[in-house]
Amino acid sequence: MNAVEIEEAVSALVEQPFDVEDFPYAFLAAFGNKETTLRRLRTGHTNKSDVGGVLQRANIHLAVAPVGEVSATLSGLRASPATGKHNARFILATDGARVEAEDLESGEPLACNWAELPDHFGFFLPLAGITTVRQIRENAFDIRATSKLNKLYVELLKTNPEWGGDERRVDMNHFMARLIFSFFAEDTGITPERGMFSSTVAQMSAADSSNTHEVIGAVFKAMNTRHDDRAAAGVPRWALSFPYVNGGLFAGTTDVPRFSRTARAYLLQVGSLDWKQINPDIFGSMIQAVADDDERGALGMHYTSVPNILKVLNPLFLDDLRAKLEEAGDNARALLNLRKRLARIRVFDPACGSGNFLVIAYKELRNIEHEINRRRGEVDRRSDIPLTNFRGIELRDFAAEIARLALIIAEFQCDVLFRGQQEAIRDFLPLSSENWITCGNALRLDWFALCRPTGTAVRVVGDDLFSTPVDQSEIDFENEGGETYICGNPPYKGSQDQTDQQKHDLEAAFGGRLKSTKSADYVSGWFILARDFIARTGGSAAFVTTNSIHQGRQVSLYWPAFLGKDLEITFARPSFKWSNLASNKAAVTVSIIGISVISNKPKRVYADDMVKEVGRIGPYLVPDQTEIVSPRSVPLSAVSDMSNGSMPNDGGGLLLSSGEARTLTSEHPSAALFLRRLMGSHDSIHGAIRYCLWIEDAQLRDALAIEPIRARVEAVRNHRLRSKRETTNELAAAPHRFGEVRHSPGWTLLIPRHSGEDRPYLPFELTEGSVAVIGDSAIALPRFRMHEISLYASRLHLVWIATVCGKIKTDFRYSNTLGWNTFPVPQLTEQNIADLSRCAEDILLSREAHYPSTIADLYDPETMPTNLREAHERNDEVLERIYIGRRFRNDTERLEKLFAMYTQMTAAEKKVVSKRGKRA
Repeated sequence: MNAVEIEEAVSALVEQPFDVEDFPYAFLAAFGNKETTLRRLRTGHTNKSDVGGVLQRANIHLAVAPVGEVSATLSGLRASPATGKHNARFILATDGARVEAEDLESGEPLACNWAELPDHFGFFLPLAGITTVRQIRENAFDIRATSKLNKLYVELLKTNPEWGGDERRVDMNHFMARLIFSFFAEDTGITPERGMFSSTVAQMSAADSSNTHEVIGAVFKAMNTRHDDRAAAGVPRWALSFPYVNGGLFAGTTDVPRFSRTARAYLLQVGSLDWKQINPDIFGSMIQAVADDDERGALGMHYTSVPNILKVLNPLFLDDLRAKLEEAGDNARALLNLRKRLARIRVFDPACGSGNFLVIAYKELRNIEHEINRRRGEVDRRSDIPLTNFRGIELRDFAAEIARLALIIAEFQCDVLFRGQQEAIRDFLPLSSENWITCGNALRLDWFALCRPTGTAVRVVGDDLFSTPVDQSEIDFENEGGETYICGNPPYKGSQDQTDQQKHDLEAAFGGRLKSTKSADYVSGWFILARDFIARTGGSAAFVTTNSIHQGRQVSLYWPAFLGKDLEITFARPSFKWSNLASNKAAVTVSIIGISVISNKPKRVYADDMVKEVGRIGPYLVPDQTEIVSPRSVPLSAVSDMSNGSMPNDGGGLLLSSGEARTLTSEHPSAALFLRRLMGSHDSIHGAIRYCLWIEDAQLRDALAIEPIRARVEAVRNHRLRSKRETTNELAAAPHRFGEVRHSPGWTLLIPRHSGEDRPYLPFELTEGSVAVIGDSAIALPRFRMHEISLYASRLHLVWIATVCGKIKTDFRYSNTLGWNTFPVPQLTEQNIADLSRCAEDILLSREAHYPSTIADLYDPETMPTNLREAHERNDEVLERIYIGRRFRNDTERLEKLFAMYTQMTAAEKKVVSKRGKRA
């Protein structure tokens, strides 16, 4: 379950009459416990409580208290020996009126009324394995509001299915935006009375909901009509006190979808929430999912958290501004100059979604400006930072609308915080009709036209808050000559996931600068257009990006175009988990890369909470290394040669499932002589069993005497003859053999080409040539030496492969020419080789102890056997001490060393070649 689903379940629990007997189990069910788990607790099989409650091991000890004795019952749970013995994380007591709980790990208490429990559902999220608890607790309102708005949206579409179609979807989205504003306005003093919109709907609309749409339509009409014009416009007397909003928010049709009784109830539920708590930086991306069919199933899962957004904005420009604020101290002139600088800054997000990055940037700049005003004794001063300096491009119209609305709400909240409620309300309405968020395809639009560095002739698509007419308006920036910072989280689609339109988008963005963009990640389009913008204006950019952009073959293909001779990477945060509202397994691995014009300023590489200043950052995001690794036909280091596995090229004729092999040998026992197990990547990792026909030339007559084998060989011949490739046609002369034979007798190390990124080490398997054949989905290291297993199975080798070979989706993509042949290994002494060989033997023995567990079982990051993990740890320590005399601190340090060695070794190699050339 995700956080939104849990909030809904807790809300549903509270809405039901309190059930003394069932409460503990209903509570656990709300946090994702399955019925089988609850059944075992009910029967007492797994209930470890010693005080008559329910204790779930390593989770929670909870009990229903007698009326008025909640605190005493909680104390009893805290003192219970079973609570400590069974590692309960939480204790909870309730009598159906009050709830008290404690997080025993942090010591944090919770006390609330029963009806308020849904407001605190985030307190208990570790029960569901969700790790982003702090973020969720801070944004609990947004999750509750989104959940209820989603119910309302779905219910309205049941009654008004046409509003979900292409023709009326825009109207539905406008309606939802108007609702959000109305709820916000009634709870923040923008309307004359608190709860004015909700109470009007409750009082003026019939309980059977027959006229709910008419009442809401009349309110919307009032908020779109100047007070002097309302009588002529036919606004009813009961709606006259609503404020005039303007800004295009309520312009156009005042049609409202018809309401069922259920929809009306949902509307009033949403109105009962306290909308002062809305966080526009988070709420926007959550609410856009309500109106998106593809995202609604994962409601609230795709938001970009504030801490993650700041990982982009802080090094891009906020850290510098804060440093200048610190330098200014109380110097009035320096503070004034800094305030003028803030007012001229433009923030541009060309993939803005619902505006998260823009909202956070605006709020952070307002914080700095407020501190300047405080130090200058001007705390009541109106802000000089205009919303129109925060520009965006978004493909989806509703998300673009929500981005504008989120910025408007953010401005109001900042005014309330820094200037006071009355001042904020006085300046808030009517809204400006300017539209500064562009709805369109960012890879097809002219960024320079949308965000010029000067204050003149800035063309923006749209002339009011929502509409996008053919005659486009031009909105000048209010302050000229400022800095421009491009930022955002563009779409990550890999080449295999792109539509034809998206592939054409990339071609257009690169404008013929590359021979082909077919293998490019979609995010590369944002980098190339940012490169063009910066080269023209001198700005800076930073994007959250999939790791594919700085790993593997894309590095040599695209980074020369991104940087050219005039740009550089100014900061980077390589490979970290980008978490969301789901459980910890749902996080995606990303990087953040900042680029700007070349300067002498130090560059920064961020890892966890550490930052390292360096002279330069290469496209692999390794400090002080700009080398690009190219494939090699022979190893750079003193290691054995790897080769691809054998390729059948048979149309399936030489391959058999385990069932087919069993049938063949049962009917023709002598056929066993010609069968060997076929091992590929999937087979070696998951223990799947397949077979192949392996017929030596000298055995051909005997093999063909077996009719099923003869038929298969003939099928291979026909398959190869039908091919349009001449080389394949030639293979038909020997249809009993694999098309490409690279088989070796004896023991061989099998290396999967593709393997999941979650495993702590790269998988491998040992095969024996007389028993198994390695297929072309894997790579073979025949005649390996034992210490080479140690090299391959190390953390050092994994990070090298992840960086220079890259990935396909989330799988490591192993390459012998790009990964193994380029891997830098120091010259090893005999003692080094002996030590590493012993480590490899320990790894193999540890694996053997868990036979018949598969590689997938053994290297599952959560269940990896302790002795195997320790064997790998010892191997890493021995190997890393050979490299630098100690363990590496992190993967960044590992890559720094490996790239430094690679650069030295390739340079030495070039010198040798050069000397030979001169001698010749």
